[in-house]
Amino acid sequence: MMRIDILTLLPTDLSNTFKSSILKRAEKKEKVKISFHNIRDYSKKKHKQVDDYPYGGGSGMVLMVEPIYECIKNLKSERVYDEIIYLTPDAEILNQKTANFLSIKKNIIVLCGHYKGIDQRIRDHLITREISIGDFVLSGGELAAAVFCDCIIRLIPGVLGDESSALTDSFQDNLISPPIYTRPAVFRSWKVPEVLLNGDKNEIENWRENKSIEITSKIRPDLLNK
Repeated sequence: MMRIDILTLLPTDLSNTFKSSILKRAEKKEKVKISFHNIRDYSKKKHKQVDDYPYGGGSGMVLMVEPIYECIKNLKSERVYDEIIYLTPDAEILNQKTANFLSIKKNIIVLCGHYKGIDQRIRDHLITREISIGDFVLSGGELAAAVFCDCIIRLIPGVLGDESSALTDSFQDNLISPPIYTRPAVFRSWKVPEVLLNGDKNEIENWRENKSIEITSKIRPDLLNK
């Protein structure tokens, strides 16, 4: 079973995201255990302060080193972690290859940033991998954590009803998935391609592959170069 420990300033808000759909079923099947840790609980300041002004001046506040350090130290005293991941815009972009790699790990810590970011010393000495979900900035790392966890948890064997489903998703083979259709075969004169109705599996697979290449070349030609 995979264990994911999420460090956040908003544990209640974030935990609600995991109470439905595939993420909830994954926990119920004991495929994953997700725990939330409030960074404020590890502050030694009188009013549980976790942020301060940046040295050298400048706008915004910075998450302090000590509360994050104490939280991670406490977790590491209980088990060995494969990865300690910081979700931040200035990092490698999350993709399907990375998701596949991380989905086979056993224990992962995920740190949600806030304000202007975190003290660099945490990044230098404790974080093992930094990941971004896109070239944009969010108010906090909680939404990114939900995206990240959903992305890797659905790949764990036994989480999805049909395990082969994840293997045919977009980006698994550096191609975008082909068009998909379901009943009825004709709606308002809009027809499903005949090839999908003829029952010839080889012909269907060839059509799907050609469509994937065609679509990928139009909207993500960079994937074909890989």
